[in-house]
Amino acid sequence: MRTATILTALLAITATPALAQHQGHPMPMPAPKAAPTPKPKPPPKPAAKPVTAPPKPPSPSREVAPAAPAAKPAMGQPMEAPTLDPAEGGMAGMAGMEGMDHSAPEEEVGAEPAPPLPTDHAADGVFDPAAMARARAQLQKEHGGSVLSKVMVNLGEYQVRDGENGYRWEGEAWVGGDLNRLVIKSEGAGGEDRIDAAEVQALYSRAVSPYFDLQAGLRQDFQSGPKRTYATVGFEGVAPYWFETSGSLFLSNKGELLARLEGSYDLRLTQRWILQPRIEANLSGQDISELELGSGVSNIELGLRLRYEIKREFAPYIGVSFDRKFGGTADYARALGKDDQATSFVIGLRAWF
Repeated sequence: MRTATILTALLAITATPALAQHQGHPMPMPAPKAAPTPKPKPPPKPAAKPVTAPPKPPSPSREVAPAAPAAKPAMGQPMEAPTLDPAEGGMAGMAGMEGMDHSAPEEEVGAEPAPPLPTDHAADGVFDPAAMARARAQLQKEHGGSVLSKVMVNLGEYQVRDGENGYRWEGEAWVGGDLNRLVIKSEGAGGEDRIDAAEVQALYSRAVSPYFDLQAGLRQDFQSGPKRTYATVGFEGVAPYWFETSGSLFLSNKGELLARLEGSYDLRLTQRWILQPRIEANLSGQDISELELGSGVSNIELGLRLRYEIKREFAPYIGVSFDRKFGGTADYARALGKDDQATSFVIGLRAWF
């Protein structure tokens, strides 16, 4: 009994410090979960302000007070787009231009004269001015200021036909620049022992467009029969689709009026083979018995020639030519025992240099 009491007292003494230790340090408790933070709502958009038309410009007679400076927007407020003056080309100015009067005539483009040539050359301060002047003169020559020349035999052929064979030539030579040229033309035809027609023209040629020249001058005939001297005016150029065309009017020293129209086209079969259809028509304003010409269309020549360009400047050709006289000209030919039409096989050379 005594022993049990002693054991009970010892257990009580041992348990007292541990209990006191736990009482000084309480047991940790789990922390409660935090409540979710609500998302802030976006601020309401400011109401759109109505677009107002720009103010009309004040009358020149009135004095305009200076505009007050625009107030700075408060923090957080959107900035307003500035209103531009119509004279500054802004959007508001464009809106204001809708009511403007556009009936005033606009100035034609290209009507103003070309600006004068500059006389202050910066390169003259570094290089010899005389050397730079020669360089500028050479540059102008290479860009249209040079004098050029060309001699071309367009037709130089022998014609084989029933009865008497014949020949024919046509060519020109010119010298000058891009705008002004002196042109010498010559053409003619004949039989084996005679010249049926021969002429030489001396013309002043002036470019009036990138593709056409106007020509004026004199023509002189040299055939064995009656001869005439003519004042001539005409044109020469390239029509759309690269048709080479020319036309002339001739007024003789006896008041006789003649005309001539020509056209041709180069159809390139290859880089060297070219097929050229050609047409020429001669007209007379009146009957000229001395020259065996009737009024109206005198004759029409149709040709088809195939050439081979050994070089661009040298091209032999073969072909066929058909010539037909009309009206009074045909009557004159039949009265003299001549044919009013002829078909010829031709062989010739086209060259230029």
